[in-house]
Parts: sequence; structure tokens; C-alpha cells
Amino acid sequence: MNLPLPVAVGIWLVVGVLLLLLVLTGRRRLAQRTRRLVPVPPAAPAELGSLRAGPIEATYVSSTLAGDWLARVGAHGLGDRSRAEVAVHDAGVLVTRTGAPTVFVPADAVRGAGLAPGMAGKYVGADGLVVVTWHVPSDGEAPGVDLDTGLRTRYATDRATLVDAVRHLAVAARPEPDAAPAVGATTEKHPETPADSPAPEDQ
Repeated sequence: MNLPLPVAVGIWLVVGVLLLLLVLTGRRRLAQRTRRLVPVPPAAPAELGSLRAGPIEATYVSSTLAGDWLARVGAHGLGDRSRAEVAVHDAGVLVTRTGAPTVFVPADAVRGAGLAPGMAGKYVGADGLVVVTWHVPSDGEAPGVDLDTGLRTRYATDRATLVDAVRHLAVAARPEPDAAPAVGATTEKHPETPADSPAPEDQ
């Protein structure tokens, strides 16, 4: 049955609006559900320190619970796909997004970085995503949690650059272990107190 053009256009408009409402409702529910699981991420400091790499053009794909790339996080705008510029500074990784909040990963929060073919419903293949694993500390309302954040660089050659910079940042931020005693060093021996002295043998 052929419908008049105005009627057909009206039906498609109604269907489009309904689909949009479903998407928005789903995003809102996802944000509300994950807000109880994921704390508010830290804000970027005023002083970021020296630039280690970037800015690198990229697409911010999403963030998920670490190790579960289907557990997408919608809270705090972390699930919003957007264009971005990624820069690695001494203070951490700064992801400046277009139309979405900036994401900052402090240097001491970085747990690792690597490549993956996809995450959270976005599959690009051939290890096309840079995945940064990081820790979000508790904000008093939600416990601390580890996240995986996916970034697709515009240029393939930037993937290795970004991964290496993030890995080196993580190593530099680790606290140095306590120095071991020098070889040949002696430990000062304190004189025995009377209580520590052996008791005289009975005659």
C-alpha cells in the first residue's frame, strides 16, 4: 500500500523520535546504575608538568570496568563517545574531549596500557584501540575501582607512541623501593643490658 508522502514522512518522524527516546532512556539508566559503582574521576590539576607525548588526535571510545569490556560505564560522562586530543604529561594522561567532560588519569593511577581490537560494542580489529587501565579512588559514595579506557588514534603510527608514553609514565610514578644495606655494611651491636647478660652458673 502506497501512503501519501506527508503521511509516510510523519510515520518516519514518529519512529525516529521513539528510537531517540529509547536511546536516551537507556543511556540515562546506564549512568544511574554505574554511578553507584564508579566514583567521580579526579579533576586535572592546574599544573600538568612537562609534556611527554602529544597532543594526539583520537576518538574517545568508552570506559568499562577493568577486564570486562562489555561492562560499559555511563556515569560521569565516561561512556560518551567523542572526538578527543590525548596528551601525556608528568602529572598524568589528559584526554580533552569535544562535547564531553575532560578525562584526567593521574600518573600514580595508571595500571597499564596496551592494544586491543575493540571494546564496549566497538570493534575495529587488528589491535586498533589503545586501552589505558587506571584506578579511580573512592569519593566517599562509591568504592575505588579500576577502569579500562579505550582510545582510537587518528593515525596508526600514534598507537605505539601513546602506549609507550603511558607505560613509561606508570613506571616513573611508582615509588622507589627502600634501598638495601650496602654490601659489607655492619649493623651496630648494642651492649647487653644486665637483663640480657647470662646468669652466672651455680658454684
